[in-house]
Amino acid sequence: MLNRVILMGRLVSDPELKTTTSGISVTSFRIAVDRSYVKAGAERQADFFDIVAWRNTAEFVCRNFGKGSLIAVDGQLQSRQYQAKDGSNRTVVEVVADNVSFTGERRDAAASSYAPRDSYSQIPQAPSYSNGSVDDFQEMPLDDDLPF
Repeated sequence: MLNRVILMGRLVSDPELKTTTSGISVTSFRIAVDRSYVKAGAERQADFFDIVAWRNTAEFVCRNFGKGSLIAVDGQLQSRQYQAKDGSNRTVVEVVADNVSFTGERRDAAASSYAPRDSYSQIPQAPSYSNGSVDDFQEMPLDDDLPF
């Protein structure tokens, strides 16, 4: 049987690190994932998914991601039931994260909130080779004894 979920989206709010009574780190957060299609004349829609991360993964998320951060989550879909304070039975479906990854700009650890940076202005331009000519290349001898 197979139970894998891979999502990429933006955090809806800052994740908060909590600790269980046995000392295990845990965080829960929600991400917004844009749908891949847009109906003509309509705005793009998004789906919202609840994510739970444990131990080192939870600490990594809280240390490196904040509201608006782009994140990739690889995990398993899990459902659980509980009884609410009003006595009604509730079902929760969430992704239990096995791995999380950076997918875009990284949040500055010194910054208190997420602020996207203009990443294109900091990328050095590649040299242009459009001025070359055919004379810049040597003729390769044709050998049948090539090593590949």
